Amino acid sequence: MGIVGRKRYPGFDHATLPLTLFHILLGFVLQSLVLISTVTSTTASDLNYTKYNKQVSSLRLERIQRHLDKINKPPVLTIESPDGDIIDCVHKRKQPALDHPLLKNHKIQKMPTARPRDMEMEKKKREDESMMGGAWQMWHRNGTRCPKGTVPVRRNTMQDVLRAKSLFDFGKKHRRIPLYRQTDAPDVVSANGHEHAIAYTGTSQEVYGARATINVWDPSIEMVNEFSLSQIWILSGSFDGSDLNSIEAGWQVSPELYGDNRPRLFTYWTSDSYQATGCYNLLCAGFIQTNSRIAIGAAISPVSSYSGSQYDISILIWKDPKIGNWWMSFGEGTLVGYWPAELFTHLADHATMVEWGGEVVNTRADGQHTSTQMGSGHFAEDGFGKASYFRNLEVVDADNSLSSVKDILTLAENTNCYNIKSSYNNEWGSYFYYGGPGNNPNCP
Repeated sequence: MGIVGRKRYPGFDHATLPLTLFHILLGFVLQSLVLISTVTSTTASDLNYTKYNKQVSSLRLERIQRHLDKINKPPVLTIESPDGDIIDCVHKRKQPALDHPLLKNHKIQKMPTARPRDMEMEKKKREDESMMGGAWQMWHRNGTRCPKGTVPVRRNTMQDVLRAKSLFDFGKKHRRIPLYRQTDAPDVVSANGHEHAIAYTGTSQEVYGARATINVWDPSIEMVNEFSLSQIWILSGSFDGSDLNSIEAGWQVSPELYGDNRPRLFTYWTSDSYQATGCYNLLCAGFIQTNSRIAIGAAISPVSSYSGSQYDISILIWKDPKIGNWWMSFGEGTLVGYWPAELFTHLADHATMVEWGGEVVNTRADGQHTSTQMGSGHFAEDGFGKASYFRNLEVVDADNSLSSVKDILTLAENTNCYNIKSSYNNEWGSYFYYGGPGNNPNCP
């Protein structure tokens, strides 16, 4: 890891800059000149995810560069991570979140007014556990970190945007499309290729947060535009309308979004069923970061291995009982930042459902089910060290207290591809194993 200087035009090849500018100027007149990029395979087995196989107009390149100039804020310091990421240390008052029109006069909250009770007891309990290790981030391995008063922001490049379907789609999830409804069950995305293996609470309670410890793996992804993630969802509103509010956090492998196959810490939010509001990480205005050591979107390391060492991360999301912002902590209580209450409608009050578990995208590009893995790529029944897990599932109640979830429900659309099995014991509380390989003889 080293410290590098600023790059005024991230993503541009400066050796070809004059030619690029010439194309942009000429494009205003002709609007038909195109830059032909290197053509590569769209399968995720290709080691170079930064290339793309599209013809890109110079006008589109100019629009993308304007967008990058908007979201890549001027850094105080820039850090080059061993995995190739560029982390910009941005002054906390210049971070992308504050570009949101609803946050024009927002005063950054330095600390939550209160943390959920019982956290200290749970922290001691987790510190006593010896068979799992905590995963962390790669970019500050040698001790280099962002200065006080700044926050780390993963720099976005031209190639990052070009891997997306469009500039509008960059950093966004598809809308959740209702599949079916059963008693107290969440509607899930399936019609647009999203598949899940999740545990969830009922909809009859008021929820003010949730936490879990999540096993970290690096599942293989078949197609560049597919992903595999493991996360917590904090939900309120209707699944079959346009008013669903969702706060999400966990780890994700997404070649399209990040250009590689590493598991990365991510966040997401939406206030309108994924239609126009919200995004991953800091790719749009919204989430306010307060921590100078945690970079959202940066790689998590180390990762678990089959029949080997197991690593996990702990994530807690809760609503500040006085101010109403939704805070997130990572690891053993390290504050990362918060989603301001102003962003939401239903979640401005409370959540009505929590989901924990895995999600993949199945594009069926060759007419068969994808072989993109969920979790470790092994089914739930394989158990510890082989299947991926969530443990110590908890929710935050109206009194700002954490309590173990005793009665969780589970759902998987196609158990021949990915499944889930839940249980309870005194050490792990409510927990479950989940995941699968995707395509196999029983999942054609």
